[in-house]
Amino acid sequence: MNLNFMKSYVFISLLMLSFFTFSQESPLAIGEIHKMQSTQLNEERTLNIYLPPSYSDTSDFPVFYVLDGSMNEDFLHLVGLIQFFNLQFKMPEVIVVGIANVDRKRDFTFKTEVQSLNEKYPTTGHSEAFINFLKLELIPYVNNNFKVSTESYLIGQSLGGLLATEILLKEPKLFKHYLIVSPSLWWDNGSLKKDLPELVQKNRLKDLDVYISVGAKEHRIMRNDAAELYSLLKKAKLENVTIDLEKLAYENHATVLHQSIYRSLMKLFPFQE
Repeated sequence: MNLNFMKSYVFISLLMLSFFTFSQESPLAIGEIHKMQSTQLNEERTLNIYLPPSYSDTSDFPVFYVLDGSMNEDFLHLVGLIQFFNLQFKMPEVIVVGIANVDRKRDFTFKTEVQSLNEKYPTTGHSEAFINFLKLELIPYVNNNFKVSTESYLIGQSLGGLLATEILLKEPKLFKHYLIVSPSLWWDNGSLKKDLPELVQKNRLKDLDVYISVGAKEHRIMRNDAAELYSLLKKAKLENVTIDLEKLAYENHATVLHQSIYRSLMKLFPFQE
């Protein structure tokens, strides 16, 4: 074997070794999947949890709770949006807890006597159990297993927005910030809106931040419900409660969530040079 051939062989071998070294694959992980058995719901539930890059430090982190938080629903794109605000807007790092759905119609709606709704959606009407799951099991689980601060956010759209509104009115202390997108307040002939004045007085809403949004291209019922919710909350003259309403000009029911959360984060964490 001559010297030139030997040099060429070594060079090619090193080149191939370098190629295989740099093309090794490894998993791309952005969070953790937790399973918890719920007594309140009598079933196992899945949590998709994003932890910020500096989580290993000693700080405590705010928590964003995402309804419709399955991997094939809103978890991934909302984590990406929050990471963008961490990067560009100097938003504090946060933990994101995506609550994966089992039956959102069951969990996000309260009981109704409207026969047509019960016939069309036979599993509905169990939001009380789901709220107890949040209050007695999920939030304590997150508080006990992660380094969390007292700042908590709830994100819900459509039926998730209906549930977020119900929690705001009935269990307001569960979260500090409510991001309510296109709430389906038409449920049960709008009974939650009718009960609102009594509920806010009974449950003493105070020290909260409420962001309501709806797309200008959504159905008129959705637009009216969002506006009425805002109006009723403003009329209640609540103590230290910030209430915002945004009508997003170009959004429909399918596109409104992402832009709504972008706009709400802009308000919460304005750009800083």
